[in-house]
Amino acid sequence: MDPLTHGLAGAAAAQSVSSEKKHRPAAFTAFFAALLPDLETFIHHPADPLFNIEIHRQFTHAFLFIPVGALITAALLWWLMRNYLSFRELFFFSLLGFASHGLLDAVTSYGTELLWPFSDTRFAWNLLPIVDPLLTSVMAVLVAASWYFRRQVFAWAFLGWLLLYLMAGFVQRERGTAAMEKVAESRNHPVERMVVKPTIGNLVLWRSTYLSRDTVHVDAVRSGLFSSSQVYPGKSTPLIRPEYDYSHMKSTTLYGDLLRFQRFSDGYLIRHPEKETIIGDARYSMVPNDLIPLWGIEADTSQPDRHVPFLYFRDSSKEVREAFLDMLMGRSSGVSAEQKLPKQNRESD
Repeated sequence: MDPLTHGLAGAAAAQSVSSEKKHRPAAFTAFFAALLPDLETFIHHPADPLFNIEIHRQFTHAFLFIPVGALITAALLWWLMRNYLSFRELFFFSLLGFASHGLLDAVTSYGTELLWPFSDTRFAWNLLPIVDPLLTSVMAVLVAASWYFRRQVFAWAFLGWLLLYLMAGFVQRERGTAAMEKVAESRNHPVERMVVKPTIGNLVLWRSTYLSRDTVHVDAVRSGLFSSSQVYPGKSTPLIRPEYDYSHMKSTTLYGDLLRFQRFSDGYLIRHPEKETIIGDARYSMVPNDLIPLWGIEADTSQPDRHVPFLYFRDSSKEVREAFLDMLMGRSSGVSAEQKLPKQNRESD
């Protein structure tokens, strides 16, 4: 989630339980605490770019770290807030803010290591996009009202709004998943794994990525609010399996980095359709039915003992924006999930 949404969620959590007298100091404390977990983005290892993405949403977002983070927050704010809150109160409201951060990130699509250090599983429930203007704008109004009037009722309305939005995300995700299961069946594809993720800023347009017979298939699905799901067929490409495709590179730094990126990408590795040496994460793309990944690594076999660079492929060109908006608004001609879709175009190795 974006920092503003995190801060608002933390503030609302504190506002929902604080007294009228402590309402504003509690909200300020929790807002501040809810921002701190993302400070791990400033931890870098210049020689190892993958370290930077592995540590994001890791230990500072884990359940085990919540009381530690709350204690750090309370210590940082003690001098400023000592005339308004006791240290125990500071710790309590910091705890609420810090706890809200990891859970809110887990309902998005990136993945959060809630159980670190006992497990490196990245929980991604794919209910909300990373940034959602509608969700955040209503949050901001309710938190501001609660701050101004010093009333818990607005904070409870905030939590109700968030719960309602999460339920809407769940329903939309399940509708998109059901549509894509029918699509895969119509293509005679036995699905080994499938993930359906929200696209940026909405709960209408989703990206589907599924694996069948060592091939990755990507499509977009529009789960209309009051209409049947429409599918925008994408393409397919061979799955990259480092343990087979790069078995000759074992014991090299490159091979180890490929395995690390495979874990980070939950196994959905593909080759960039326009860049032979780039291995990308198939779950993300600027255009939801496109094979060009949002990020990837450069597997340069001529430098096997060098850590791989981590690269982004963000494209906000007019063509990309129009393709996205046409699908989002239903202007592109999609097909019903019940129809038999044509065979996907397959990108070669």
